[in-house]
This record gives sequence, structure tokens and C-alpha cells, in this order.
Amino acid sequence: MGEFELIAKTFQGLEEVLAKELVALGANNVQLGRRMVSFTGDKALMYKANFHLRTAVRILKPIMHFKAANADEVYEVIKSVNWEEYLDCNSTFSVDSVVYSDVFRHSKFVAYRVKDAIADYFNEKMGKRPSVRLNNPDLIFHIHIAGEECTLAFDSSGESLHRRGYRVETGAAPINEVLAAGMIMLTGWNGECDLIDPMCGSGTIPIEAALIARNIAPGVFRQGYAFEKWKDYDSELFKSIYDDDSAEREFKHKIYGYDVDGRMVACARRNVKSAMMGDIIEIECRDIKDFVEPAEKAIMIVNPPYGERLMSDNILQVYKELGSRLKHAFQGNEAWIISSNYDCFDQIGLKASARVPLYNGDLDCEFRKYELFQGKYKGFRDEGNALKKEFAPLKRKSRLTGLDGEERPSRRERATDDFSSEIDSESMRRRRELESYFNTYRSRKPQRPSQARESEAEYRNDDFRPRGTRRSDFDYTSRNSNRSYRGDKDGNYKKEGYRKNSGDFKPLRGGKRDKR
Repeated sequence: MGEFELIAKTFQGLEEVLAKELVALGANNVQLGRRMVSFTGDKALMYKANFHLRTAVRILKPIMHFKAANADEVYEVIKSVNWEEYLDCNSTFSVDSVVYSDVFRHSKFVAYRVKDAIADYFNEKMGKRPSVRLNNPDLIFHIHIAGEECTLAFDSSGESLHRRGYRVETGAAPINEVLAAGMIMLTGWNGECDLIDPMCGSGTIPIEAALIARNIAPGVFRQGYAFEKWKDYDSELFKSIYDDDSAEREFKHKIYGYDVDGRMVACARRNVKSAMMGDIIEIECRDIKDFVEPAEKAIMIVNPPYGERLMSDNILQVYKELGSRLKHAFQGNEAWIISSNYDCFDQIGLKASARVPLYNGDLDCEFRKYELFQGKYKGFRDEGNALKKEFAPLKRKSRLTGLDGEERPSRRERATDDFSSEIDSESMRRRRELESYFNTYRSRKPQRPSQARESEAEYRNDDFRPRGTRRSDFDYTSRNSNRSYRGDKDGNYKKEGYRKNSGDFKPLRGGKRDKR
């Protein structure tokens, strides 16, 4: 089998971890980008990448790179491809598009033109065309445009690779499985000691740690991949990759997960059972203030609440208590904490020896390492010890400063790099869907009667007022008349010629009071 170009997408800050995974798998020509790593390999490597990579979001197979100045040029180039090699009239497909260009203003329009080009190709040659299907299509296309540079690729993964398949329940703000695995791998832990997560939530970090400790492929729980529907799919090759467990190993230590919320503890236990890791993972209901010193050497990885999605009145106290327990009950060990809140980090009261910039969804975070020792730091240093400085500390005043001291790119600049904007962030995707919905809703919303409108400005932000206080809550139009009237909160309606009768508002003859 010949080698071809492949792209593995990931989260910002995990590119180097992903590159090391790819090298270990046998990938060639590995090159780092922003939120992606490009490499070359054969069909077997593409299958392995989907099945084994812990820090990849999806694997793309580019089929062509070209330049286009407008949507018509994109249409002509796509239509020139010999599509019979990839699908037929009975196949289904979908098109995802990401566009950052001054020429291409609407990504959906680009996707429509790609779809039209494929459909017209088959219509002209065969008189019929394959169908577009959004859910579980046979083939998924990705068109990425940055400026005039266009890349058309096949999605070999289908559903995002962070969806491992073991999660049966989730909490209010679960951490992404890819990010959790990346955090564990950034610490360098590989199962040589115990691991503790004192705020485990639904158990994602303990489960990902167990998979790493036993070297079990994260894809073992998946139901399927997009490449299994391709014309050139080799079922025997993939079966040999799926059934190969020769690299799995024994784990002689323990992984502990604690949480103060009993519902989350029950949820984590069900997820652990689904992942079949109950023999090495212990989940208990325990507050951080009740954390006791472990009997064996351990490493701690914590994803505490940031105050963004999970609001808490005492969130600063949580971090303060966490720092206190680390100082008094975790001496001689290492702790890693991720957060987007600098005020919360200050409450820990410990000096971080490493700071790694990461993104949890669209939240700009830091993943900090704390080395715990007995006594004060001055005494620790006088004994000839020193904290390991694997990473240069970040500048406090700028959250957009990288580990090398250079300025980190803005979110808009990051999006213009190859495939950088296609990160699988649930929060970003929901935000885009909501924005699209509200924009459509506002454009279609009928005009309110002018009689009930005191000023245009009062209605401009009406949708954002609490329900029951919007002006539209008190403006009505009669079913039997084009007249409108306005009432206050107490139900006092001021338009002459109307009366209230059993909750219905009816016009009276001649617009005057009916005396009969």
C-alpha cells in the first residue's frame, strides 16, 4: 500500500503530545501545526490512528489542495474530480465547511456549492445523483478555506474521536476525553504509581488514566468509524488491528476518584463499570477538606470548577481548601491543576513549577504543576533541592503569552491556520447553533403593531428581557380585528372599544360600548 497525506486534529496545547503518539505508531513526515498534526502513512496507519490515538479529535485524509477566488471556481474544481472512485448514486454524503476569507463570506454557501458540484457530476453522467444525509452518511467531506487556499478532505473518523463509547452518563460540565488524556500524558505519568482525582465528576480523568496505565486503545469501545463505509475498506486489516492486544500491560497500582456530590459519584461508578475498570479504579464520596495523605506515592490531577459553567458561592474557598490539603496531606508528591481562573489559582497559595497553556472548549486555561515538599521553600532550597523548571512561567499580565515568551495568537488568528478552526468543542458548536437560530428567528419575526410601539429602541432588546417583563407580553392583537391594544401588568387595557370577558378580548360594535 502506498503512503498518503493525513491530518490529525487536536486541542490547542496538545500538538506535541499527539506528534509523539504518531511517531510511536510509525507515522512519517510528522509536522506540527496549530491544533493539528500532519503526517503520512498507509491505510493501516490511518486505521491505527483512529483506533489508538488518545489526543486526536478526528483523522482527515486530504484528496486535493487548490486555490479559488470565488465559489464558482470551487464548484468547477470539485466537479472535475472523478467521483466514481469514491461513491456511487446509491451512496449518501455530507459536506462540512470551514471558511476564513474576505472573499468567501458564508461557509454554508461553500458547502452548498461543493454539494451541487458532486450532484451535478452524477446527474450529467448518469441521470441520477447520490443523496445528502446529515446523520451517519457513507462519506463525509471537509472543505477548508483560508484566504484563497482550499483543501478538500475525507473524514475517516465520523463521530468525533473524543466519544470513546464508555460514557453512559455525564455531569453538568464534563471534561472532554481527549483533553483529559492529554493532561495525563503531559504529566509524564504512565502507571508507575497511584493516581488521584479529588474532584472526579463523572470519572473521565480516572477512566482515561486507567486506559493509559493498561495501554488499552481508546477505540476499543467505539461502535464504528467513517472509513468502514469507504469503497476501499479492508475489513480483515482493521480486524487484525482491533484484535491485537499484545501491547496491553498489567497495572499494579490504584486510581482513586473522589467527589463531594453523591450524584456524580454514582454517575462515575456507572461509567467505570461500563469501561470495565472497576478492579483498579475506586470512586468514593468525599469532600476535598476530608482528603487524607495517601499511603503510597501518588500523583494528583485535578479539574476543579472554574466558575464559568458551574457557579459556586464558595469557589475561592474550594481552591483555598485544595491548597491547604496539598500542603499538609500530599507532601513528597506532585499535583497538576487546570483552571481558567487566575483568582482561584491565587487561593491555592503554592508556587507552580510548570505552567502549560491549554484550552478547555473555548476557555483559555493553564495546567499548573505543583511539587510538594516538607517545611518551607527556603529550607527545601538550602538542602540543595530545587523545583524542576520544565516550562518557563507565563507572564501574569498577558494570558496570550506562550511558554517560549512569545505572544500567543488571538482566537481569530488561530482559526486561519490549516484546520485549526475545526476543533470539536461542544460549547463552540452549541454557541454557533444558537447564534444561527436567533439570527433566523429575528429575521422572520413579524412586525409588532405600530399602535403598541412607543419607540423602536424599546423593542430592540426585548428578547433579552426576563419573561413577564417584555413589552410583547402585554401587547395583543384581536383575532376578530386588525386593531391592537396594550395593557399593563395588572390587566388594565386602554384601547377604547374592547372589553375583557372571561379572558377573551372582543371588539364591540362601532368601537363604542355595547349597552344592550
